[in-house]
Amino acid sequence: MLHEIDRVCRKHNITYTLFAGTALGAVRHGGFIPWDDDLDIIMLRPEYDRFLALVPNELDSTAYYLQPEFSEHWPMFFTKLRRNGTACIERYIPRDPLTHQGIYIDIFPCDNLSDVPAKRGRQFLASKAVIARALYQRGYLTDNPGKKLAMQLSRCLPEEALWAYAVNREDTDSQMVHSFFGASSRYEKSIYPRSWFTETVQLPFEDGEFPVSAHYDALLTTLYGDYMTPTPVEERGQKVHAELVNLERSYTEYAGVQKQMNFKEYTRSIR
Repeated sequence: MLHEIDRVCRKHNITYTLFAGTALGAVRHGGFIPWDDDLDIIMLRPEYDRFLALVPNELDSTAYYLQPEFSEHWPMFFTKLRRNGTACIERYIPRDPLTHQGIYIDIFPCDNLSDVPAKRGRQFLASKAVIARALYQRGYLTDNPGKKLAMQLSRCLPEEALWAYAVNREDTDSQMVHSFFGASSRYEKSIYPRSWFTETVQLPFEDGEFPVSAHYDALLTTLYGDYMTPTPVEERGQKVHAELVNLERSYTEYAGVQKQMNFKEYTRSIR
């Protein structure tokens, strides 16, 4: 799936980079972190928009399903590319039974962060309201009372206006960008100099070479601290996004099973 994304981006000169744990895996392991279970990429918003516009005409629709942000059957604030004919049943039951649940790659947008400190904080808060509302609509499960309350309160808020404020499209010359709609739930781990996503280098990842931020040392230090020292073995609990994964059978075959699943552990991240 990553090879296909890379092919489309090369063909149309779309800049993207491996992100978060996937970037760490490329730098430290030359591929997936052995105890990780997903794959993340990120694009500045103009590149992200071009990608979403081009992909439907570029990828084989029998093999792949593009699940864009805020689209029919997908109320979320980022995009996934799914593989048809597979199952990746996560730790929630979608409110929309037509939600595609094949294995996926997460595709995150990276947006303009205001140069005005006070507005930066408001952008972050606006993004949190959008995220909480989207998670409620998706069917997110949690045993955290604070998260439950946030999701209920967010239903009364103006989602489109808050999203536009957080995205801040017009501020294209800002020095910094943010991934509030991306992989981290913490403010300080979600803001970066713009150059970190415009300047890239190719690094090995599994059976290919893919773009990573040319400033990967600074990026990974921001995200993980001493990133070259692996987590001690006794602390390497897998994130385990999915309760059930099958690369040979479609998620549609598990509809009855999924409704009766009893999730004993919830997804930790608010995303």
